[in-house]
Amino acid sequence: MKAFTESERQEFLAAKHIAVLSVAATDGRPPASVPIWYDYTPGGDIRINTGASSRKARLIERAGAVTLVVQREELPYQYVVVEGTVVDTARPAPADVQEAIAIRYLGEEGGRAFLRSMEGVEEVLFTIRPDRWLSADFTGDL
Repeated sequence: MKAFTESERQEFLAAKHIAVLSVAATDGRPPASVPIWYDYTPGGDIRINTGASSRKARLIERAGAVTLVVQREELPYQYVVVEGTVVDTARPAPADVQEAIAIRYLGEEGGRAFLRSMEGVEEVLFTIRPDRWLSADFTGDL
């Protein structure tokens, strides 16, 4: 196993993956961990949007920091873990960003259809600054 270089980890994070977002919980429950779509451009911040009234959104606002895990589940196994600080919260989430994220995961037609199905649901956009990275690349090890 080797760690990704900085450019490799940024390219890996920028590729289309479903991430697992973890955020500290309250009331004695363990951290909340949920799959999530995200947007990332190498060298920039991570953006996620979610329902404004969701438990996930409340926990992110309260904690102000999250962990994002992105992995390749096929051989060769690879992953990037990012710990980050929430640096901006936009409520409601800008429509153009919601659209870009939905199209990233579902394509033009599917992304637009998904957004139409979500009309009337208030979304919040969190911008997360990557603070710490951990990565692994098992290429050549298995």
